Amino acid sequence: MALNNIYNDILMEHNMHPDHKHKLLQASDRKTAINPKCEADEILVKKGLNPSCGDEIVLEINVVNDIIKDAAFNGQGCAISQASTDIMADLIIGKSIDEAIKLTDLFIDMIRGEETDPKKLEELDEAMALKDVSHMPARVKCAVLAWHTLNEMLKEKKQK
Repeated sequence: MALNNIYNDILMEHNMHPDHKHKLLQASDRKTAINPKCEADEILVKKGLNPSCGDEIVLEINVVNDIIKDAAFNGQGCAISQASTDIMADLIIGKSIDEAIKLTDLFIDMIRGEETDPKKLEELDEAMALKDVSHMPARVKCAVLAWHTLNEMLKEKKQK
């Protein structure tokens, strides 16, 4: 699998110009908020780390009535990890917690090669650009870092 197949236009755009790489601020800070879509004082924060390569993110989501109103991240890592995180943030905004969990499970199954049905994978929209990562075991952890982090974050929220 050639690297140029992995680093396609979608990935490069999300890596070089991420829309969601910033910090969410509480609704009470709205006057100075980078993204004033934050409607509630509930912002969930979770750190994700891939110790094998050093990729790390801090994922933040704004949840109002079980709907993800906004998502953002900060961190550092390879193009795949950063693009995957930005693509994921795009995808989950406006989704319910249950829908976002379903999408994270679907993405992880796609990367593991366990889900290949194109009709099912259409739900992932631009995240489908990462499907060829499944053929590069060393990059799988990079691609799933944000998705695992989000999945854990949302499941913890549901348990509260």
